Amino acid sequence: MPRSTTDLDDTLMALADPTRRAILERLSRGEARVTDLAQPFSMSLNSVSKHIRLLERSGLIRREIRGREHILSFNAEPLDGAAEWIGRHRALWVGRLRALDALLQNEDRERDRRKPPRKARP
Repeated sequence: MPRSTTDLDDTLMALADPTRRAILERLSRGEARVTDLAQPFSMSLNSVSKHIRLLERSGLIRREIRGREHILSFNAEPLDGAAEWIGRHRALWVGRLRALDALLQNEDRERDRRKPPRKARP
């Protein structure tokens, strides 16, 4: 579970951008240098670095400095808290939507029951 709503907000904000999701997808296959992560994107290294900083702030990636190289790795722990939050709210909404569906179906049956039958055309 997220330590705070700020942690959850940071995780969801990090996941909201396709570039950041692509970075996470790449890191899910193994660690990489910052320059290697930036290579496939048609943006400056500085722009990719901003995405990486946001991912670090959310806790989704970790940085290790080895000499002059910065090595990044994926950390799935913040996803557990987000998944738990989504699961709780999904269960709540599924229950509410099922209740609404049952109510609407009952109303339809009642309306159909009260309708006079149509007369056949001569």
